[in-house]
Amino acid sequence: MLALMAGRNGGIGVDLVQKGQWPNFSWSPFALCGPQLSTTAASQTRKIGFLGFGRIAQATLARLVPFGITHCLYSSNPSSPPNYARDAALAKQHNLRAVSKVDIDELARESDVLFVLAPGGSGTYHVVNEAVLKKMKRTSILVNASRGTLVDSDALAKALREGWIWGAGLDVVEGEPDVTIDHPLVKEPRCVILPHIGSATLETRGDMTARAAQNVIAAILGGEMPSQVDLSTVL
Repeated sequence: MLALMAGRNGGIGVDLVQKGQWPNFSWSPFALCGPQLSTTAASQTRKIGFLGFGRIAQATLARLVPFGITHCLYSSNPSSPPNYARDAALAKQHNLRAVSKVDIDELARESDVLFVLAPGGSGTYHVVNEAVLKKMKRTSILVNASRGTLVDSDALAKALREGWIWGAGLDVVEGEPDVTIDHPLVKEPRCVILPHIGSATLETRGDMTARAAQNVIAAILGGEMPSQVDLSTVL
């Protein structure tokens, strides 16, 4: 949703309607147009990039396949070797030309949409910085649904303002919830921001509640928690 909203100028369009400006909007063939997520007759390649390639990223990939993507690129923990067998299986499963692990520079250069889905922490602080943003395509979209600290907000605002990238869709922002109307990213028309509601469905929150209760009961009874978090992977 964030990728589509950012790419197709959804935020600008919604703002136009809510401010009552639609009656005065002058339509033209390319008004509010943006880059297409899927392949076209003129462009037979669409590359989706992931910074972090865990379960959430792979589930996101599965949901993007029907839009007509052709390649999946990802950058993950540099100390982890590429998993060629898994990547080949994913490519076959989703009918993609390739699923490939690349370094962050290639990820930035080649991705049409770059999803930031890596863990937070000191090791990933501002991993998406000015240098990375300058390498991205002018028609590319950045989506952050992980932690706000992974993206340098000032650098992203500059990238949008100066046209280094096309747009951004954010479910998280550094310093949230203290994101007010004068925040540099809020001022950018091609930046769509949601208030950290990526998991906000009735079904998901109900499942989260049930799992938490099951963990508490298991811990009280001295049993193994069914949804235990390995703290070594998040700290």
